Amino acid sequence: MFNLAIDSKLRGCDVVAVRVEDVAPNGYTVERATVRQRKTGRPVKFELTEQSRQAIEDYLRASGKKPGEFLFTSRRQRDRCMTTRQYARLVSEWIGSIGLDPRLFGTHSLRRTKATLIYRRTGNLRASSFCWATRKLKAPSAISESKWMTRWR
Repeated sequence: MFNLAIDSKLRGCDVVAVRVEDVAPNGYTVERATVRQRKTGRPVKFELTEQSRQAIEDYLRASGKKPGEFLFTSRRQRDRCMTTRQYARLVSEWIGSIGLDPRLFGTHSLRRTKATLIYRRTGNLRASSFCWATRKLKAPSAISESKWMTRWR
């Protein structure tokens, strides 16, 4: 789930609404996927890393999920997606388990991660701006030298 969230750079409400056919239409995970954002209605294309593809395939095999189902289902109702609140709780637990303060990082931090990594590796603001669905070339708070970025040094 966290690999998909980082690779896709989707909002939490969009991550939990991903369906099996969005990432694995024929039972095998695709290299590139497209998901329509709920807030903007625009499609977002993203590339899944090998690590993410393998994790999704392992998850699909273990869970027995089929096209037409949500990738991450509700605990109570199998025909509904996981709630954004449950997703936030899982992110908080995961962040705490890797030794970070969950009060400082949350679901939006996962959206910022990929752009930040690209900027730190290349120093190229234009390359990292392609991670954001923006037409303007300006540094999002995740890319600029901010309190968040300095924590990862």
